[in-house]
Amino acid sequence: MAEEKKTDKSDNKIKQKLAVLFERVGKLSRRNRLFICLGTLLLIGGGYYYFIFMPKYTQLQQAIQTLETQSNKLNIVKRQARELKKWETKMAQVEEAFYTATRALPDKKELPSLLDAVSKAGSNAGLNFLLFQPDPEINREFYKEIPLSMKVEGTYHQIADFFFQVSRLNRIVNIRNISLRRNKSASGMIDMSCNAVTYMFVEADQDPKQNKKKG
Repeated sequence: MAEEKKTDKSDNKIKQKLAVLFERVGKLSRRNRLFICLGTLLLIGGGYYYFIFMPKYTQLQQAIQTLETQSNKLNIVKRQARELKKWETKMAQVEEAFYTATRALPDKKELPSLLDAVSKAGSNAGLNFLLFQPDPEINREFYKEIPLSMKVEGTYHQIADFFFQVSRLNRIVNIRNISLRRNKSASGMIDMSCNAVTYMFVEADQDPKQNKKKG
């Protein structure tokens, strides 16, 4: 009961003070009362701006910056994913081309049959072989050159037919260092010397340098 009486007394005092305040305000001029109202509104608005609006606005700006950063990262990842697919496609094309090229290169077991095929192409074309001699192999970075020295005699059309038949072989054979001379002993005949070069793919474990190190 004593506490309730104290509370009532304090409430009465507050009411009395407010009544006195309002009475004083009421005695002021209309202009002063207007200034007081504006000041009160500005005070309330300023408090709302600094204590409620500004913290929320700062959080919003931080969230927007985070969203932009994550969006940029996402765009970078998407671009990299598109480029990765593009490079995977190119890699598959290169691997396919490499596989096709290696199939066109004879292996060691096929070399004798390939040399026989070159000799047969010359014979089918009607050429007369004066020299058919395999030369030493030439080691390159990842393949070997296998040259073959040839000297033949025949007509112009027979030589052209020989080149045509060699171009249709299943394996790569290049004819280079071609030298043509008119045959003095037979009219219409041509002496030709050239090198037929084929290539053999060398895998890493077949590298002669590595084999020497292993030995």
